[in-house]
Amino acid sequence: MCHSTDSTHSFSRRGLFVTGAAAALTLGSVSFAEAAARGPGGTATEVVRGTLPPGSPDFVHLPVEVPRGVCGIRVSYTYERPQVPPGAQGNALDIGIFDERGTELGGEGFRGWSGGARTEFFIRGDEATPGYVAGPVRAGTWNIALGPYTVAPQGLAYEVTITLTYGPTARTPKPVYPPERARGRGRAWYRGDCHLHSWYSDGRRTPAEIAALARAAGLDFINSSEHNTHAGHGAWADAAGDDLLVLLGEEVTTRNGHVVAIGTDPGTFTDWRYRARDNRFGHFARAIRRAGGLVVPAHPHSNCIGCAWKFGFGEADAIEVWNGPYTPDDEVALMDWDSTLVTAVRSAGAMRWIPAMGGSDAHRDPDAVGTPQTVVLADDLTRAAILDGIRAGRSYVAESSAVSLSFGAVDGRGRHAGIGERLRTRGADDPVTVLLEVTGGPSGGTARIVTDQGVLHTATLPGDGAGTVEWRTTAAYAAYARAEVRHPPVLPIPGFPGPPAALTNPVFLG
Repeated sequence: MCHSTDSTHSFSRRGLFVTGAAAALTLGSVSFAEAAARGPGGTATEVVRGTLPPGSPDFVHLPVEVPRGVCGIRVSYTYERPQVPPGAQGNALDIGIFDERGTELGGEGFRGWSGGARTEFFIRGDEATPGYVAGPVRAGTWNIALGPYTVAPQGLAYEVTITLTYGPTARTPKPVYPPERARGRGRAWYRGDCHLHSWYSDGRRTPAEIAALARAAGLDFINSSEHNTHAGHGAWADAAGDDLLVLLGEEVTTRNGHVVAIGTDPGTFTDWRYRARDNRFGHFARAIRRAGGLVVPAHPHSNCIGCAWKFGFGEADAIEVWNGPYTPDDEVALMDWDSTLVTAVRSAGAMRWIPAMGGSDAHRDPDAVGTPQTVVLADDLTRAAILDGIRAGRSYVAESSAVSLSFGAVDGRGRHAGIGERLRTRGADDPVTVLLEVTGGPSGGTARIVTDQGVLHTATLPGDGAGTVEWRTTAAYAAYARAEVRHPPVLPIPGFPGPPAALTNPVFLG
């Protein structure tokens, strides 16, 4: 039986030793008695105390020598949160664990991460705390990973308590993953939210609760994107159904920005323990694609610590330009993304264009699942088809399922191109008509046609938020056109737009 308690020992580990891993230090190891010295069902506890100074590395490893005969490990921790002077950062300490297979970057030793969302966790053969991987607690050197996210000027004083339980190992259940296909409508527009958090990382909702909210929001698909763990992949099978496709992924939360891995193979873990200066992101981005997924930088201009994107967009399959309720950093992300389109079309094909998308980043009430949502033109409601549609940019972002768009361009001979496609005109001066149809838009809002030359056409929507906007141009005048449907301005500043109700990817001309 993996339960009960026994003796406790307290001591300090003061020596820090540099490891081979970038930006990591290792403490002295903690040792325990063999099972024979304890007996089945017995436990042993050790307490480690120390202080991390300002300027500590991203990760500090606390080795734990696990003997034979252990069936469970439990870890809890606390740390001081002193008052700090104005403008200084306080203490924040994340935690996770690696097993006897080691802490090598991208290695097999990862057994769980909860960041700062939990103060304790356990791992047994048959069960583990959400965010952690159940399985045998094998003998060898395990490493508790401490992540000093921020450190106060006074330093970060911490206490870690490790308890081992001795006895036979329980059988680990085989995970059951959600199916890669739901009942679709053939080639159609499907609505989804690819940035969501459950209690398997720092969210507060169960997969079942998220699925219910997704259905209520009119979604056809969602993506599991827990911070730095794949441990919840096996928890989504019951939440999926013929009416809801559940993709599996991860939000890879580095200290230089976050990237959402969308639709990876079940059980895929992507490491996050590197910065832009380490030149490792490309390796892990390619690993996400080898696992069938998409690489999507999230909230690239967010002002939270470690959130701003520093890796560049060379490995991105799409960019999240709208994250949750629309804020000024989303407007900056939208403008920055539009600049990447301008650069791409002016490179004469030397650079590919990167599609835009959105996600709710919902964690807990009152965060709204499906606000915003990415609407994708796909051949069916399957993992492969949805990812193909996002990758190709056949999509737009809407604030809710009430908003629907049709957007495209047609030339004088009746040839048509839709969102994410190219209308190849016979000549650069041939006339092109750009058409936008809106239903469910904001009353009194505006529709804007944006090109590589900027905003070139604006129209006011009728009172019911439905209408058609038509604009004539040429490929010589506009290399692409995309649409924005905006609410009335919040601030009475000339030229300052209101928040969007919908944004499209471009139609390319010429």
